[in-house]
Amino acid sequence: MTRNDTDILIAGGGFAGLSLAIALRQGLGPAFSVTVADPALGTGQFNKRAAEDERASAIVAAARRLFEAIGVWQRVEAETQPILDMVVTDSRLGDALRPTFLTFAGDVEPGEPFAHMIENRLLVDALLTKAGEIGVELRATAVADFSRPPPDGGRSASVAGRVGVAEDSDPSLDRLQRSGRPPSGEGNKIGARLADATALNARLLVAADGARSTIRNAAGIATHGWSYGQSAIVINVAHERDHHGRAEEHFLPAGPFAILPLTGRRSSIVWTETAAEAQRIMALPDDAFQAELEQRFKLHLGDIKVIGARRCHPLGFFVARSFVADRIALIGDAAHVIHPIAGQGLNMGLKDVAALAEVIVDAARLGLDPGAADTLERYQRWRRFDTMAMGLATDGLNRLFSNRSDVLRLARDIGLGLVDRLPGLKRLFIREAAGLVGDVPKLLRGESL
Repeated sequence: MTRNDTDILIAGGGFAGLSLAIALRQGLGPAFSVTVADPALGTGQFNKRAAEDERASAIVAAARRLFEAIGVWQRVEAETQPILDMVVTDSRLGDALRPTFLTFAGDVEPGEPFAHMIENRLLVDALLTKAGEIGVELRATAVADFSRPPPDGGRSASVAGRVGVAEDSDPSLDRLQRSGRPPSGEGNKIGARLADATALNARLLVAADGARSTIRNAAGIATHGWSYGQSAIVINVAHERDHHGRAEEHFLPAGPFAILPLTGRRSSIVWTETAAEAQRIMALPDDAFQAELEQRFKLHLGDIKVIGARRCHPLGFFVARSFVADRIALIGDAAHVIHPIAGQGLNMGLKDVAALAEVIVDAARLGLDPGAADTLERYQRWRRFDTMAMGLATDGLNRLFSNRSDVLRLARDIGLGLVDRLPGLKRLFIREAAGLVGDVPKLLRGESL
């Protein structure tokens, strides 16, 4: 079996994995090799999956700047829908009226909307095309297992992780070496075997393989979190009247009901219910499902019609105990999953991409090891606290709004009304939601690495 070398091996070819690959390749040039491994990258299978993906995502201003900086946004901008303003209501399901308690203008800067909606298949296709054009190696296979050499380069203490198998391991084996200098020889590589029997040596293995990350599990990295006992029903609808770029978040006792504008007279719905109620609604015939939808959507946009398939996703919150291990880094859903109440899940993953790309490029340009402990620790310090803060904030919002307490409802409605009357505070909230507050990585500021 031939063993090949690559600088960075990325497991997972979704938004985060492909964005990171492009950013690294552009930042360090053709001499720096980047490989993305994902079974779905097989031409026929990938194109079929992309064509059938009717989901859409909200891309906040900072993430849009990242996509501009890596030359991807320009390819899809004409097919995106800017969110020009947003309204927030709080009511019971049977209420005839939904009073607006909070409104947000859509610009973070003059002429720059705080978010755009885009269909996932369009963005993934643009990322895949860009990655191929600049020489990212795309492999239609999975990372099957990996092994990490011991600190002294010896063979007897080799640590192996088999993907898909949770193994008991000595916690000291996952402890990063803090030598302050790049290791030499085989000790500065992680060995990986792909499912197609290819063997690769990489200086860093990046887990971008989703919430059930097999890389994370095989590395022995625990997660902490909980299930909400809720599920999100995700559908697209067509409607009679124009939405004019307005997003709506209706807080109902079971959870938020979000209406997010798409191009044309279409919207994406993210509809939160208890898990049992979501299961009941998903099983309804079309006419009964339509009636449940109209009760929540109302008819302010005229007649509505479901287009495409219904999807349902269980909701929970978890954060990995560590975002790094020996020559391994976690990004995106492999590192964290949060409630969709603020639409930040994907955008948090892109923050991971921007931070990890920057620390890798900085290290490589200084002649340092991009997979060394100090490099990875810088990434972890940059991202883990921010991730915990955002996760706990969304958790608190969900608990505050997803309940039937009249006392809490009165308190939150008073709070929303006060915020609506404080322009400075609203501007801070919208910049936070747009990803432009705090120590923002270069790519999220729209700067090249």
